[in-house]
Amino acid sequence: MSMEMQLTPPVRKGFMSGYLEALALVERLHRLLLDVIKDEFERVGVLEINAVQALLLFNIGDNEVTAGELKSRGYYQGSNVSYNLKKLVEMGYMHHQRCEIDRRSVRVKLTPRGRQIRDVIGALFARHAEGLEAKGVLGPEGIEDITTSLKRVERYWTDQIRYIY
Repeated sequence: MSMEMQLTPPVRKGFMSGYLEALALVERLHRLLLDVIKDEFERVGVLEINAVQALLLFNIGDNEVTAGELKSRGYYQGSNVSYNLKKLVEMGYMHHQRCEIDRRSVRVKLTPRGRQIRDVIGALFARHAEGLEAKGVLGPEGIEDITTSLKRVERYWTDQIRYIY
């Protein structure tokens, strides 16, 4: 047995395999969500914007935020936020303006064109929510259970990051 294996506390095999399955499922669901958005855009004829950019617009909504706030508020998960913001500004989906107080900081908000994309995504999500409930896939209690569990994992992981530093 390796030294690392001896120092690691024992984990129940069943729990570990379930945890790994849940992690893989979260990854697959995120990729699948991006595919669903891409398909919706193809259906409605929106071809110049990608699903990641569309989710960014949806998450910003009516807020005006800085690039740094996008990650801290959970609006954006990727590493290339600056690239996507630049592209969205160039394509006319977002306004950007230097902050009066801190000239290094740029504030962004949606243009009317960006709000149209936000509305397309909002309508898609509304149809999904309605379909999930109508077909008995998930009800209010199921959504609440999933959300509660995912928030607990998020808190645990956040605490692990803070503990490291």
